[in-house]
Amino acid sequence: MQKDYQIGLMWFRRDLRVDDNAALYHALKVCRQVFCVFIFDTEILDPLPRADRRVEFIRESLVDLNEQLQRLALENGIAPASLLVRHDRASDCLPALAARLSVNAVFFNHDDEPQALARDAVVQARLERQGTALHSFKDHVIFERAELLTLAGRPYTVFTPYKNAWLKKIDDFYLKPYPVERHGAALAARLADEPRAIPALASLGFEPTNLSALKIPSGSRGGATLFGDFLARMTHYKDTRDFPSVKGPSYLGVHLRFGTISIRKLAAKALQQQKCGSEGAATWLSELIWRDFYAQILSNFPHAATSAFKPEYEAIAWEAGDKAQTLFKAWCDGQTGYPLVDAAMAQINQTGYMHNRLRMVSASFLVKDLGIDWRWGERYFAEKLNDFDLSSNNGGWQWAASTGCDAQPYFRIFNPVSQSEKFDAEGKFIRKYLPVLAKLPGAALHSPWLAKPLELQAAGVELGKNYPLPIVQHDQARALTLQRYAVVKKTAT
Repeated sequence: MQKDYQIGLMWFRRDLRVDDNAALYHALKVCRQVFCVFIFDTEILDPLPRADRRVEFIRESLVDLNEQLQRLALENGIAPASLLVRHDRASDCLPALAARLSVNAVFFNHDDEPQALARDAVVQARLERQGTALHSFKDHVIFERAELLTLAGRPYTVFTPYKNAWLKKIDDFYLKPYPVERHGAALAARLADEPRAIPALASLGFEPTNLSALKIPSGSRGGATLFGDFLARMTHYKDTRDFPSVKGPSYLGVHLRFGTISIRKLAAKALQQQKCGSEGAATWLSELIWRDFYAQILSNFPHAATSAFKPEYEAIAWEAGDKAQTLFKAWCDGQTGYPLVDAAMAQINQTGYMHNRLRMVSASFLVKDLGIDWRWGERYFAEKLNDFDLSSNNGGWQWAASTGCDAQPYFRIFNPVSQSEKFDAEGKFIRKYLPVLAKLPGAALHSPWLAKPLELQAAGVELGKNYPLPIVQHDQARALTLQRYAVVKKTAT
């Protein structure tokens, strides 16, 4: 078979798997030899805390990826292949590695986050100067960039029409897996001077986290295990997804973020079960479509990464100064006096995960009860979430703040107590993450400040000492929020 290139280089980024990997498939198909590399980009890693579950997850997933590549090589009678791993600035390291290996073409999958696009532009310019070709592919979503447009030829900014267009366009072509294994014979053998083992966390300047204690499985095998478990529960997803004490979600967020499982595989299975009448599968598929929706919003409206999608919402005067800092710290520390909010913050602080319902509740509380700029919360989640994805995180926060496309109306303000009573009625979630309140009965658990003195005493709760009084009164905060957002109506008229 005639090949276009003698030597290719596959640059893994947020696609840490061999199975159904678009760029890897194309590289193996058109190159006689393909080297594979992952770069721990110092421009991304240097600002992170030294104990970061995501870095550890990536490192463990690379061990799995390396084993996948070795297995594919052996199946094709090749001396052991190996994943090249670098710890350097990617924009410098990748072109230098391509030159060292005499690479004719570099292959990678798209990443439409602004920082990634800027980096890729630098890499492309340097490769062009070296005479090295560059090929990139869609792999992280089903439809990207401008693939789905309105009849007027514009990007969608409202979810329901986007979803309808998504479902109308989807077919087997977009969900067909890339048969990587068919071309595995093109994998290059391990370089003699390259280390065989994936670098340890310590060599990257990071410390171990509680990732293993949390039993968060990494790599493609971990993603497959979680998906297999969820398949048995998918039909019930619609009924269970909103309750944080119930095993309702798929817990695949971090695997989608780092590409240890194929989005095509997930969407295909959900679509198949939806066609069989599963309402749970239809609801979960809708969540996957939301992910595509926010990805194309960021791609087509990059200003949303740092500013309100709706410019008129920039006129809102958020809390500032020492008061804002004090309120924000209480929210971050889970010391607001509202148990569901505080339990949600305890969950993210301890595990790097937060249930989707609670992401909405805690975001609404920060913005519309405390009057804090949504960007503060967005940055905090970006630091803490294992599955942090810029487009989804930004889209979720702008939805909660009513500043985004197709966001909730500004006058819709979650009541943290009623949300608690509705979605954690028995208090199982609150008791798990706020053990100080564990002995409070029923209604008192959702609003301890209304509990009878004897109830507090029997439960060992001392308001203002071992658990805070509410830092704001919801009804008063709601009134202030409506005043704060009134400027939007004035700007629009």
